[in-house]
Amino acid sequence: MGHWWVRNIVEPGKLPLLLALGAFVLTFVLTRAVTRLIRAGRGPFGNVKAGGVHIHHVVPGVVLTVVGGFGAVASDRHGAGGAVAAVVFGAGAGLVLDEFALILHLDDVYWTEEGRKSVEAVVLTAALVGLLLAGFAPFGVDDLSRDELADRGTVVSSIAGNFLLSLVALVKGKARVAVFGVIVPLVALVGALRLARPGSLWARRFYGRRPRARARAALRAYRHDRRWTRPRRAFQDFIGGKPDPRPARLPDHR
Repeated sequence: MGHWWVRNIVEPGKLPLLLALGAFVLTFVLTRAVTRLIRAGRGPFGNVKAGGVHIHHVVPGVVLTVVGGFGAVASDRHGAGGAVAAVVFGAGAGLVLDEFALILHLDDVYWTEEGRKSVEAVVLTAALVGLLLAGFAPFGVDDLSRDELADRGTVVSSIAGNFLLSLVALVKGKARVAVFGVIVPLVALVGALRLARPGSLWARRFYGRRPRARARAALRAYRHDRRWTRPRRAFQDFIGGKPDPRPARLPDHR
């Protein structure tokens, strides 16, 4: 374990990335703990307001991300300055992505069903950074041998091929698979070969005159969602808190 740590974290200069990831996860966990206490009306915490305006924590998050990002660019990543900048950047990113849904919808959807996107964004980001720390390089370039790396054409072909597979997976409506496929080529290949999700750009373009393919895609999507939606939502509720129930809506008789 010690040799792996030195070989994969310290020697390649990945310590700032590790510090940023640690600060990112810790900030998210603490932020969710505080907001859940505020929601429950417990503890000394409360919403921050200035001049009658609710200051969301995405605001200091943006400030910390900018300061940490520019600090990392200006400093030596192997020195103390780089480590401090990495922590500041990670903390800022944790605050920003905790309100990713607010930025996406331009509305305070923190405790709504749409707010689950924030938790998903945080988990996805942490997983991708973890893969980078484990030694995975984008587009699978780390899988090439020294001779292959010496051949520029092979490298360009590998990057272009994996990018194309990730793009196909994205067009097929598999955003998560496409993102992970950038880091792990096999994931992109699987996503590109499997049936597209109903309603995706690929399905609309290529399944329009293929009723059998549309039916198979719809059945596969139904089975996948039935199997994984409930566990995924339970996991999101455990991490970020359960959304508020949707208010009952009266039928429109107009």
